[in-house]
Amino acid sequence: MSAALPSALLSLLAASAFQSTPSSSFSRSAPSRAGLLLLANYISRSQAVSLDKRASQLQTSSNGSSFIWTIQDAYQGKTFFDTFDFFTGQDPTHGMVNYTDRDTAFTNNLSFVTDDGKVVMKGDDSTWLASGVYRNSVRISSQKQYNTGLFILDLNHAPWGCGVWPAWWTLGGGQWPYTGEIDIIEGVHDNAHNQVTWHTGPNCTLNPNTSFTGTIVQSNGQPNLDCDGTINNNAGCGVTEWSRASYGPVFDAQGGGVFAMKWDDEGIAVWSFYRAAVPKDVLNGQPDPSSWGEPVAALDPSGCDPLTNFVNHSIIFDITFCGDWAGNSYATSGCPGTCTDRLMDPSNFVNASWNINTLKVYKKQTLAGLVTGGAKSDLHTPTLRQVLWIGLILPLLPLLAV
Repeated sequence: MSAALPSALLSLLAASAFQSTPSSSFSRSAPSRAGLLLLANYISRSQAVSLDKRASQLQTSSNGSSFIWTIQDAYQGKTFFDTFDFFTGQDPTHGMVNYTDRDTAFTNNLSFVTDDGKVVMKGDDSTWLASGVYRNSVRISSQKQYNTGLFILDLNHAPWGCGVWPAWWTLGGGQWPYTGEIDIIEGVHDNAHNQVTWHTGPNCTLNPNTSFTGTIVQSNGQPNLDCDGTINNNAGCGVTEWSRASYGPVFDAQGGGVFAMKWDDEGIAVWSFYRAAVPKDVLNGQPDPSSWGEPVAALDPSGCDPLTNFVNHSIIFDITFCGDWAGNSYATSGCPGTCTDRLMDPSNFVNASWNINTLKVYKKQTLAGLVTGGAKSDLHTPTLRQVLWIGLILPLLPLLAV
């Protein structure tokens, strides 16, 4: 119960619990009955308030069922890295990076948690390198895999800088790209606009008529709607955010913010909020995507089945350098020199770091029979409140019969 018990109820409970030996059966049972009845009534009212609050976040699926998003996993603080593995293989995107193991990352302060619970991952910003030598960094992957969910990342700082290529993404188990990849935060250099991208096997296309605020990434002057990663040189179907506060120095300068990715049978959508615009329902731990307005990017099931094209996804954070995107785009980025030369000086990477408050994963919880507004419940199906009331009263019946 969230509030203290009323004083009158406490008095009756005390009377029923600590009274001296009674002179009659009435004096023995009446206070106990009164106290228990008041306690049951109070618990019922408290539960009703809780249900009313949850009902305010009630959402409706396309099949008409009611649900809310409930917390499934919270990655934060000192235990953040306990359920992540450190990737130490060669960078699949051909970056000039050495991904370090867990011990090396912690020993060299490439990964750590601050005293106030901030999670930090960074590229090496203290070591001078000879030309052509790769720079140390981190890539971590969640041990747990997901099939749908609402993923909400609250962060103070995301990596950026000339030659820097960070990403927060999810990756399917099995052979790429047939189980899918969802790039939620991704960019290069000091770009101001985040890019959301999907990579899949065949039979997945981005529907341009879906409602979202971003701009579809083009290929050869045309919107690239094909997400098929088996096609040569296909970089997936991507959407660039309109906001200049979604990536890079502007995002970090105003205190970071929140990114959310919703993945369910209704598709995959991404929202971003700079710090001052984070919705209250997110801050309160009762997220309601239906109240957030249009997403910045969305993959609609009319063109791509979100359940068969995306399977067994792990959550990944990484920071690489140069490579297929940051390296190939370096000459036109406005950055000085070459990407290889840029990599030598550690002072160029002081902003190549993640600083994370929390990463929370929510799952859909269907609420069968919950009555909202003026709707009436099915006469044959008890409401959730009725079930809770029965569960509270039944254990008290033997005591009330005394």
